Amino acid sequence: KFCASKCHKNFKLKRTPRKTRWTKTFRKAMGKELAVDTTLEFERKRNVPVKYNRDLVQRTLRAMKQVQTIKERREKAHWDERMKARTEAETTTGLKILEPNLHRIEDSLVKESVKEQLRAAAVLKEKKRADAKKERQTEGVKKSKTKKVTVEAE
Repeated sequence: KFCASKCHKNFKLKRTPRKTRWTKTFRKAMGKELAVDTTLEFERKRNVPVKYNRDLVQRTLRAMKQVQTIKERREKAHWDERMKARTEAETTTGLKILEPNLHRIEDSLVKESVKEQLRAAAVLKEKKRADAKKERQTEGVKKSKTKKVTVEAE
């Protein structure tokens, strides 16, 4: 059973949910929502009838509130992590625009701060390149070791 007629129509049109931008599966596949989280386990349906117990209901409601606060905190952390990359991209594009037009800035304090940001961005870029190079080298070493092991096994 589908949640909406829109979903049913798209299913009949054989559209893949992972490629349809408004679906939950798309959002999870693209990393826009939490896909693997222990708090999501609590939301699953349980089709086991339980005899009413006042104490059990109170503990369940308390646990539901705790799970909700934990889930909200994790979602906020996930969102902050995603937005950190976005703000870094925005600052780098802003610096790329400012760099050729640096001579147009008249205020010396602003000019110096922009130069400092450009220097910091250059250092960070070099550090990322060095890390990527080291990672490629370690991957090459790992691959060569696995090849030696397979040759020795034969």
